[in-house]
Amino acid sequence: MTNTPSTDDIADAIAPQLYLISPPQIELSTFPALLGQMLDEVDVACFRLALASSDDDAIARAADACREVCHARDVAIVIEHHLLMVDKLGLDGVHLTDGARTIRHACKELGDDAIVGSNCAASRHDGLNAAEGGADYVCFGPCRDTGLGDGTLAEPDLFQWWSEMIEVPCVAEGGLDAGTIRALAPISDFFAIGAEVWDAENPTEALKALHGAMI
Repeated sequence: MTNTPSTDDIADAIAPQLYLISPPQIELSTFPALLGQMLDEVDVACFRLALASSDDDAIARAADACREVCHARDVAIVIEHHLLMVDKLGLDGVHLTDGARTIRHACKELGDDAIVGSNCAASRHDGLNAAEGGADYVCFGPCRDTGLGDGTLAEPDLFQWWSEMIEVPCVAEGGLDAGTIRALAPISDFFAIGAEVWDAENPTEALKALHGAMI
């Protein structure tokens, strides 16, 4: 089996790294090749399969295809929500979107070697509870107004405080552009990029541009 990044690899990240999120719908005839190209040209630490579909068979087929691409390049792959699919599909972990509510359960079910991440919106309280519950990383966002949601943003002072006080890595996610990334690069461990690149004419070049803003 390919050696994929472990929980420790992700937790020990020093410089900010990219975390790529899938689009909500993918075309299996073309997406794996595009994903492979992106991973070949841009250094990505982790890929999240975040599909809108509720069809387990479709999700499993997509996960199988993306896992082969990711593991061939030593990139960890996690799946959003579907805890029970992690072991079944040979994935590296799960990304939860309910704050800290199911972190302990997920950690118990998957064991110490799996990656368990938590999206905590802009809540320091949820982030702390997720970290205490065993989360390997905590996502905060959106970082810039996207016109969606209730307008609540994860402000730079949240990332600043987290970087100074908490060892669990934090991920900036949502509404990212080059300027926001530059501002948060010194105080964020990862940048989760998804919608920001999939609507671009050339997603690979768009990802390269955002990666360049981290340096």
